Amino acid sequence: MSLLSFLLGEKKKTASVAKERLQFILTHERTGLNPQPDYLPALQRDLVAVLSKYVNINPNDIKVNLERHGNLEVLEVKIELPDAA
Repeated sequence: MSLLSFLLGEKKKTASVAKERLQFILTHERTGLNPQPDYLPALQRDLVAVLSKYVNINPNDIKVNLERHGNLEVLEVKIELPDAA
């Protein structure tokens, strides 16, 4: 970093800013301080909204869960569909 860019300020590229934010989020989630990510309830609501367009479904019939096994994370989505008429 040159002295001139330090004094005048240098705009970061959008991609590098997005990469830094993603790294921060991943680091935060992998520390184990946040046992369940914040996006799971929103993901469940989105799934209910999309499936409701095609199938008459009860929102309680969709379960979203994230399990950690060492370095591996498994996103589990359980959907109970109604019987065909």
